[in-house]
Amino acid sequence: MNAITSLANQFLIAMPSLGDPNFFRTVTLICEHSAEGAMGIVINRPLDLTLADVFQQLDIESDGCLAARQFVYLGGPIQNNRGFVLHEPLGSWESTLAVTETLGISTSRDILVAMAHNEGPEHFLLALGYAGWAPGQLEQEIADNAWLSSPATSEILFKTPPEARWSAAAHLLGVDMAHLCVDAGHA
Repeated sequence: MNAITSLANQFLIAMPSLGDPNFFRTVTLICEHSAEGAMGIVINRPLDLTLADVFQQLDIESDGCLAARQFVYLGGPIQNNRGFVLHEPLGSWESTLAVTETLGISTSRDILVAMAHNEGPEHFLLALGYAGWAPGQLEQEIADNAWLSSPATSEILFKTPPEARWSAAAHLLGVDMAHLCVDAGHA
């Protein structure tokens, strides 16, 4: 990727000046990043939809599912009718992209069935849709001060309340988003 460093397993933290309503005050986990572009999942936009609703829509029996009340997230504006499960541990599901040695993103039904029967991964986040960038687009947006990036943590991804993830991810860098101005420049 020439001088491009992969941002896979990094949080993209939307700067306060990012006006795109799809990404205003979001945190996105970058799952894949190469010369061909980037793909990520927004992790702090819960929908008014639960895992139980998804199981019902897909005719997956889920009696006794401990996670049925967990919210489903809007993962991004692309293919938002398709489910993406971010999860730890990686496991061996039918369709999984390894983000790290322990974190994966799966799109197959078998992981949902396992989750409905309390046999799924220990930690997970179900999102509808994803965020995508064309070659060079993400790098340009970062150069334009639209995003901060920081290493991803399981704590923020799976244990921090969604409404606190944006500021928590920024705090990983020592940044208090409340003190940033909307306008930024380059020296």
